[in-house]
Amino acid sequence: MDARKKLIQKRERRAIRVRARISGTAERPRLSVFRSNKFMLAQLIDDVVGKTIASATSKSMKPKGTKVAGAEFVGKAIAAKAKAAGVTSAVFDRGSYRYHGRVKALVEAVRKEGINI
Repeated sequence: MDARKKLIQKRERRAIRVRARISGTAERPRLSVFRSNKFMLAQLIDDVVGKTIASATSKSMKPKGTKVAGAEFVGKAIAAKAKAAGVTSAVFDRGSYRYHGRVKALVEAVRKEGINI
């Protein structure tokens, strides 16, 4: 098997394992994180309806900085949009990523803004 294919399969299995335990509702949506080599994306998802409540990305960040700064920017932006939508708590979905580095910075920024995770 191709090494790249094996890595993708491992990543998909980790994501499935995490999502098997997590589900978002309207009162407590799922905060899903996507991390690429350049950008961070976060979404608040209501899994009952299958609808995205709010989303934020580091692509819209005006001052360019480190990737961790971009993750903190996304955390603050998604928290502000969540408050505007009336969301006070969420369930964190790390996907296939470890709770480390940029993912950790994003979640801590969300918590600092007052969203309970």
